Amino acid sequence: MARLRAALIGATGLAGQQFIAALKNHPSIELTGLAASPRSAGKTYAEALKTASGMTAWFVPEPLPAELAGMKVVAGDALQARDYDLVFSAVEADVARELEPRLAKDIPVFSAASAFRYEDDVPLLIPPVNAAHAPLIREQQRRRGWKGFIVPIPNCTTTGLAVTLAPLVERFGVKAVLMTSLQAMSGAGRSPGVIGMDILDNVIPYIPKEEHKVEVETKKILGALRPAGDGLTPHDVRVSCTCTRVAVMEGHTESVFVSLDKKASVAEVTQALRDWKGAELARNLPSAAPRWIEVLDDPFRPQPRLDRDTHGGMATTVGRIREDGVLENGFKYVLVSHNTKMGAARGAILVAELLLAQGLLG
Repeated sequence: MARLRAALIGATGLAGQQFIAALKNHPSIELTGLAASPRSAGKTYAEALKTASGMTAWFVPEPLPAELAGMKVVAGDALQARDYDLVFSAVEADVARELEPRLAKDIPVFSAASAFRYEDDVPLLIPPVNAAHAPLIREQQRRRGWKGFIVPIPNCTTTGLAVTLAPLVERFGVKAVLMTSLQAMSGAGRSPGVIGMDILDNVIPYIPKEEHKVEVETKKILGALRPAGDGLTPHDVRVSCTCTRVAVMEGHTESVFVSLDKKASVAEVTQALRDWKGAELARNLPSAAPRWIEVLDDPFRPQPRLDRDTHGGMATTVGRIREDGVLENGFKYVLVSHNTKMGAARGAILVAELLLAQGLLG
């Protein structure tokens, strides 16, 4: 079967580079178009990555694919939907709000941007958690008169939290969540990113808009598709968080406190996390982790440097599971998830794989 032709918007940025690395040798999707800002248009991809000093600004560990180095880059607003089967978008929200609807009129758009996450006809998908929300895209197409659709992925901080809450919601019910994040510098990108003089020897206690995103998105992801398929009913869990930036390159750490609906033991909570397999349709996707959650018994784990790349960066690692005496039926744990893999490019590719498996793509 021929692979689907994909274009990538925001190809020169850090998130775009993660898409390129993740799509190399993909069995179902071939990257055939690259788009970036007007200053990169007309250049080869290798030329577009060159800085004024002559450095090649390629920042992911995997080598730059030779077959893409010579590909011509076009401006995002010059990208033509007729030339592709789908688009991946790795641009900022303000750019996404302009570019993505134009393309979605004709072809599917899978976005890492926040621009459309909160629209009531737009599903916010993490395939092992809420694959059942995917049919909402048909309502989106009906309302907007589009042949394609927009499916964004959640904020990278939301992803690890929602993955670990899903088995607890299924097994015990969850009433309330308190979370403090220690977020990697890569989550801020590189334009402008985090200034070294600000982050070294320091913790930055505020990330603009981040806490609201996590609180709203978690409720949406854990919610339910309405019987008519015309929208989502958010979960009634109460979520409160504090999001901070720390001097770690990749991998978000989160300290999570949960209040369960039912009484449980540490052993039962641990087993619920270990046993969770997620949505059946997500288990055999090309980018799927063999286990979405790995629970570690070592009290000094998880750590971002040691655990962020578990199962290719697609698994969330959990440790320090304990009872909490302050919250009703309270438990607390620490998680690490990879913000630029499962939380960004690879997570968006996983969503495309899910919709392909569901017959909603291609």
